[in-house]
Amino acid sequence: MKRLDYYWYTRTPWLVVLTPLSLVYRVIVSLRRAGYKIGLLRSTRVPVPVIVVGNITVGGTGKTPLVAWLAEYLRGKGYKPGIISRGYGGTASNWPQQVRPDSDPGAVGDEAVLLAAKTGCPMSVAPDRVAAAKALLEHNDCDVLLGDDGLQHYALQRDIEIAVVDGVRRFGSGFMIPAGPLREPVSRLQAVDLVVVNGLGDDREHPMSLKPGDAHNLLDPDKVRSLADFRAQAVHAVAGIGNPERFFRSLQQAGLQLEKHTFPDHYPFQPEDIRFGDDRPVIMTEKDAVKCRHFATANDWYVPVVARMSKDFRHCLDTLLDTRLTHRG
Repeated sequence: MKRLDYYWYTRTPWLVVLTPLSLVYRVIVSLRRAGYKIGLLRSTRVPVPVIVVGNITVGGTGKTPLVAWLAEYLRGKGYKPGIISRGYGGTASNWPQQVRPDSDPGAVGDEAVLLAAKTGCPMSVAPDRVAAAKALLEHNDCDVLLGDDGLQHYALQRDIEIAVVDGVRRFGSGFMIPAGPLREPVSRLQAVDLVVVNGLGDDREHPMSLKPGDAHNLLDPDKVRSLADFRAQAVHAVAGIGNPERFFRSLQQAGLQLEKHTFPDHYPFQPEDIRFGDDRPVIMTEKDAVKCRHFATANDWYVPVVARMSKDFRHCLDTLLDTRLTHRG
């Protein structure tokens, strides 16, 4: 049986039976946001500016590559960025947790380990983003914080909001959870500072493209092969991310023949999950690789992706950095 999120994007008629629950969810979301706006719920301002990157739908839209791009861009502007996140999927018994490239993804979350390794930025995770921010600032010299997937975490005040939209799947059925993928109404996008679309969007949205790099070996990341090297035979393509088809399409566009293996987002891989009884290469996402590295073989590879942003986006971001961060009161 297919998961519920499959039906969100196929507009299956039977989802209408869930619309009463979606309406209840929408009311709760609206009341919660209003509570923060009028001060009934506490919102904390930390000593340094906060840039939040998130989305209004459940599942992957490309937030993590954008956070990595922002970290590098801010560093190039002379800032000292740090990153905070929930640490989704992490099972640590105590929070917050400081994250390093060699941290256990089972404890702190796979995306957190990926970001720490990819950016080299100090990072802290906790379900309470305020606690994560305070812990990061206590132990590191950061002058701006990037909040990964923090759009709905209103307890932490933010100076800039960036929302990411999937250019292919968009908003699915258009309903809130559970009849659709929306965490907040589409109208929420009118309140954010920048809307980034992973793909093609409308005039208000800034396009982002994700360029796949060469394949890196899990056992020896310095061992690199171009994707074209894998065209001679079919490969096993493994993805445990929010939108696995995006990863599969990128490999197919590079000319690879795939046997697809789809797993749930943040799936806790075990050795048997990526062994298929033959000697064909196994190619996976960078996020999945952080969970498979300790039991990988020489035949396992991952493909990193790099976000590419438009000149117009960089101009708009520079304006926000100057008006919101440089002159922060």
